[in-house]
Amino acid sequence: MNTKLIMISSSIILFGLGVVLTFTPDLRIGYLELSSSETSLLLLQIIGALYFAFAMLNWMSKANLIGGIYNRPIIMANSSHFMIAGLSLIKGLFSELNLPSILWFLTIFYILYSLIFGILLFKHPIKDN
Repeated sequence: MNTKLIMISSSIILFGLGVVLTFTPDLRIGYLELSSSETSLLLLQIIGALYFAFAMLNWMSKANLIGGIYNRPIIMANSSHFMIAGLSLIKGLFSELNLPSILWFLTIFYILYSLIFGILLFKHPIKDN
């Protein structure tokens, strides 16, 4: 499994989400059909900062050997983030089917990366020659 490609792709997507939520939460809150309040805008900015931090973590570790016991904290952080958020999104989507379509795409993204990082957690890395 090409871990460099996985780390780069996840960091690019998380970076995009982080920048958008950090700097334009007022524009995105309407798209998510949430009520606009100072608290909700602040929470979206905090979520954006967390996405940005994960993007930086993944980007800076893209060249390292990842898998099995190598860089296990990075895999655990990504795996738990994607799994918990993915399961929360699934629960939310199945309890309320009329949520915005962007959440369906976000759910697919989260479940896909949850599975990928779950595989990396137990797979021993093999360096390409």
